[in-house]
Amino acid sequence: MRKSITLTVVLFLTLSFSNVFSQEKFSLNGVTVPRTIDFENQKLQLNGFGTRTKFWTEVYVQALYLTVLSEDAKDILDSDTNMGIRLQITSSLVSSQKLSKSLHKGIVKSIGEENLPKFKTQLDLLEKLLNREATVENDAFNLIYSSTEKSILVYKNNQLEGKIPGFDFKKAFFGIWLSNNPVDAELKDALLGKVK
Repeated sequence: MRKSITLTVVLFLTLSFSNVFSQEKFSLNGVTVPRTIDFENQKLQLNGFGTRTKFWTEVYVQALYLTVLSEDAKDILDSDTNMGIRLQITSSLVSSQKLSKSLHKGIVKSIGEENLPKFKTQLDLLEKLLNREATVENDAFNLIYSSTEKSILVYKNNQLEGKIPGFDFKKAFFGIWLSNNPVDAELKDALLGKVK
């Protein structure tokens, strides 16, 4: 009898999980999070999503998209496969300058100040692309790593702004959220699809 109840519970949870992840999109605090992103004739799958909060203010909703779903942050960082980060701004307090400064600080936290010089060119380009025009609430950025181009393609509201080259930079950039020293540990778990 006990075994039967356990199997019923497991089956119920499995079906519930399957139903949730069969949805085409999700909603988090009024932000629509797509289930997939089309890129290079491939569908990148939603691995996990959550919010980034600073000083009790939610600044963006973020989602991680992978070729193959994973809960292993190191494997994701080391993987030379197509993957993407989606950021949708949820606060009017976030400007282009504040966003680029925040990402710069995140990379410092991720890789250490001593490793910054080798990424100076890429960091300057990231800042230039993010500051090309004003960023306002509800703007959405898709930051997608292309394994064929070995570059991060920066899209703002689905328009390509430019490319930032380098697989090592991709590791540093995604490390903002997935390294051993992420900007937000709870957001890291959410992106990895881990539920506490």
